[in-house]
Amino acid sequence: MGNYLADRRKALGLTQKEIAELVDVSEATVSRWESGEIANMRRDRIAAYAKALKTTPSFIMTGDSADKELPAGATLYNAQNVAPLLGTVRAGMPMYAEENIEDYIPIRQTDGAKYFWLNIRGDSMNAAGMDEGDQILVREQPEVENGQLAVVMVNGNEATVKYFRREGDLVILTPKSFNPVHQPQIYDLKKMPVRIAGLVVECRKVFR
Repeated sequence: MGNYLADRRKALGLTQKEIAELVDVSEATVSRWESGEIANMRRDRIAAYAKALKTTPSFIMTGDSADKELPAGATLYNAQNVAPLLGTVRAGMPMYAEENIEDYIPIRQTDGAKYFWLNIRGDSMNAAGMDEGDQILVREQPEVENGQLAVVMVNGNEATVKYFRREGDLVILTPKSFNPVHQPQIYDLKKMPVRIAGLVVECRKVFR
């Protein structure tokens, strides 16, 4: 951090107040960034700051040339295209509450929809290629078509990943596992609240 951030802002004709509004922080925070008083910054803040200064995340973190040319065939990494990796997701609290966010992971999607990542726990979907510790990307939406893979919350409990089907007032959540202990779960919507959190669009393998 340091004066290069202030120099870039001034070159663009922007005030600290305008940057603060673009990044959604206080004007005092911008001042502390520019003075180097705050040396570490959250990844989503870096992305927003880079966008506000019309530069790259690398410039924000290191001061590398804001207009550096990329090697032939390379694509600029846009840290704005990230989605939060959520911890426990419960129906009774906002998904994007600060206490739920563990990290930010890049995504390829640019459709403007809201996405989030979840860690896979257990082996109920290992026959579908989702193993313990993998991360799935979820497109936030309240409905999915029958047979689609969804993140669902039943009775306000933690999110579960299953193939979704609805027949009238019945919801069937079907696992796909090599472990025979996992069987379809059937819920009567008149007796048990079931909420769709989103559609699973991608699985990210995590090798530990």
